[in-house]
Amino acid sequence: MKHSGTTALSTVREAVVAERIKKMVPAADLVRFANSGTEAVMAALRLARAFTGKDGQIMVEGGFHGLFDSVLWEIKPVEDPNSGLQPAGAGVPEVLRDLVNIVPLNDANCLEDVLKRRGDSIGAFLIEPILGNAGSITAGEQYMKDARELCDRFDVVMLIDEVKTGFRVARGGVQELMNVRADLCTFAKALGNGYPISALAGREDIMRKIGPNGVAQGGTYAAHPVSLAAAEKTLEILDETDTLERIADYGRRLQEGISGILSTRGIAHVFTGHPSMAGLFFTESVPHNYREWAATDYELYNSLALELIELGILCEPDSREPWFVSAAHDDACLAETLEKFEIALSTVLGRKGLATANV
Repeated sequence: MKHSGTTALSTVREAVVAERIKKMVPAADLVRFANSGTEAVMAALRLARAFTGKDGQIMVEGGFHGLFDSVLWEIKPVEDPNSGLQPAGAGVPEVLRDLVNIVPLNDANCLEDVLKRRGDSIGAFLIEPILGNAGSITAGEQYMKDARELCDRFDVVMLIDEVKTGFRVARGGVQELMNVRADLCTFAKALGNGYPISALAGREDIMRKIGPNGVAQGGTYAAHPVSLAAAEKTLEILDETDTLERIADYGRRLQEGISGILSTRGIAHVFTGHPSMAGLFFTESVPHNYREWAATDYELYNSLALELIELGILCEPDSREPWFVSAAHDDACLAETLEKFEIALSTVLGRKGLATANV
């Protein structure tokens, strides 16, 4: 049969897509496939533990790494500044608590302190350098450089989660953008342009731990031929055309238009992240970590977002979520979005009895 669905065997296309990922991402010595970002990160964390022989992990406040027990932990500084580590929902076993450490973004001293205290039990440092569930608040390049050095010093696997940034912010993802190299990295979202596929990639000596007598990773639908076909074509387009440049240009023009509307009304605002997945915050200065999000006027954002959705502009209704841009957005989309943004803003300000605002 020339074409089929599940085969439970490797296919030539699997190798083709893996080679393309390797070409685009220098850290990707070897590649394995799964079906979702959750599955890829889950496998990567298991692999890091096996490689280092250490079960603990560090995560960044405001980061999101999927829906499995090991990473469903959070500190809620917005609701309660003194809150300790808590499971992010019911059903997460309390026994996992001691394996988890959470640090603020862009604070290398805090990261170093945790590693000095608990480095002998920590196998992985999980990070989204652009926080995909916290308004695209972004790590500084120096922070990433410092984190890379600390991971090397304390024998910790740097696991860069590129489920959202991968093949979107640059051909080589956020690692290219920030000039940092992961030990392990994960991809999904843009990889298949909507089809269910994800990838785990990284250093050969770590990836070689996967196998019958080592780390288990796989699944009936992993590397499904249909999803691989989507990934093959998607990566070809992203790698060989100007699609990413056009997406970024649209994002910049969208920001310029929104900024003009807000500035006319005297509304303080900033953008964070990359033009292809930017966060919009109503504040004077760019937030550098999740706690600083709490100081922004997120209630204004939430009200504005709901009005935009009513007008047919599908944006994120929570200010902790970025605005994602695709190659399908064109000048007509831009004009409509800006027109309706101005209408929505007038509605929200009118409801508050304000013609202008200073926040």
